[in-house]
Amino acid sequence: MQCNVYLQKGSDAYAKLAPNPRIHMHSYIRAPLFCLILLASLGIAAGARAAETLDVLHWWTSQSERKAADAIAEALADEDVTWRDAAIAGGAGVGAMKVLKSRVLSGRAPDVAQLIGPNIQEWADLGLLLELDGVARKNNWNTAFFPSIWSLVRLRSHTAAVPLGIHRINTLFYNRRVFNELGLTPPKNWNDFERVANRLQHAGITPLAQSSEAWQVTTLFETLLLSESNPAFYRQLFMSNSDRAWFDPRVSRALERLRSLKRWMGEPVTEKSWDSIARQFAHGEIGMWVMGDWAKGELQTMGMNVDDQFSCLPVPGTADYHLYSVDTFVMLVGDYDHEIAQEKLARLATSPAMQIHYNQIKGSVSVRRDADPRQMDSCARSSWQTFGRGAQVQAPSLTHRMASNEQLKDAISAQIHRYFLDDTIAISETQRRIAALVRALANRKAEP
Repeated sequence: MQCNVYLQKGSDAYAKLAPNPRIHMHSYIRAPLFCLILLASLGIAAGARAAETLDVLHWWTSQSERKAADAIAEALADEDVTWRDAAIAGGAGVGAMKVLKSRVLSGRAPDVAQLIGPNIQEWADLGLLLELDGVARKNNWNTAFFPSIWSLVRLRSHTAAVPLGIHRINTLFYNRRVFNELGLTPPKNWNDFERVANRLQHAGITPLAQSSEAWQVTTLFETLLLSESNPAFYRQLFMSNSDRAWFDPRVSRALERLRSLKRWMGEPVTEKSWDSIARQFAHGEIGMWVMGDWAKGELQTMGMNVDDQFSCLPVPGTADYHLYSVDTFVMLVGDYDHEIAQEKLARLATSPAMQIHYNQIKGSVSVRRDADPRQMDSCARSSWQTFGRGAQVQAPSLTHRMASNEQLKDAISAQIHRYFLDDTIAISETQRRIAALVRALANRKAEP
């Protein structure tokens, strides 16, 4: 009797036997008695092995987000790993972070969690994240990723996160059907925007979509700030945390435009989820919308196609810039029981094929420099090519957790929101309040 047992590198069987110095590892082990002992000790039957499960905590709950997550989950299932979903409703707000902290403190940490920006370092500093150096090295992440992406996931010479896609936030969506019916040309500057908005309003269509939710208001503000300045000044405000910079005339102009745009938003401006605004846009009730390109993914799930029913272009004044947020996963250390499955997810999610598939659904663009722009729609191609010009054109989003610690982000957002809702608050007062908050909170770290 002869039996051949093939041990795939990276498999559970290989992992259990490889550390044993008495076993010389080959591509396979051959011996009848050893085969029986091996199969029994590993608890497997020939030709079959139990699927592993990864508990994945994230905040993707809209139609397009769910579809993008399912794409990764389905591909993972083909590698005998089950994605157990732990989605948190309400987006990337305080709720998601509270759930993650609660689960870690109660000893029920997920195997995988969505974590972005400076939060990655804060959790890595506590020794809670699995280092993915082997996966990164084997798959040449250092050269495959854009330099800014590689820097984002590298902490103290170790790889601490898995980048999935890059979102461009300074995006102006416009409804092509509405524009064509009214004979309108997409606005490339703010004077164009005012003329187009006036025509839309007279036609009974809300010119500019906007929710009064704090994060959506701050998303618009940071886009206007970039329009009035440049990425270097943007980083000075939100990364260098210069309190004096808040008194700059460019901040004043951004705040003034934020308030002046309210006349195009319809009355009153109420709280609406971003995906409900997407439905209004799809129904032709709205002419334009400033939102991150995750909105593109949502519109596509509603049967709208880029450059057919809708199109996008950079917000006026930001054509050469990229206000960005990066979707990233981290792997929680736990007891290392799921390390092989976690590494499979890291490898799969960053592979060229999955990068194309996932980002086409999500509305984002690939983190890889070798992506093929011919496989991208016009919105994605513009985003990817602009981001690829380097750090000098890139601005990390404050609102979407790329630029600052959590306390400062929330404090600035609260002041911008307050200013937006109350027309009696002076621009100078808002600048003064934010500058004081920067002085008080800039160097304070959040505690996971």
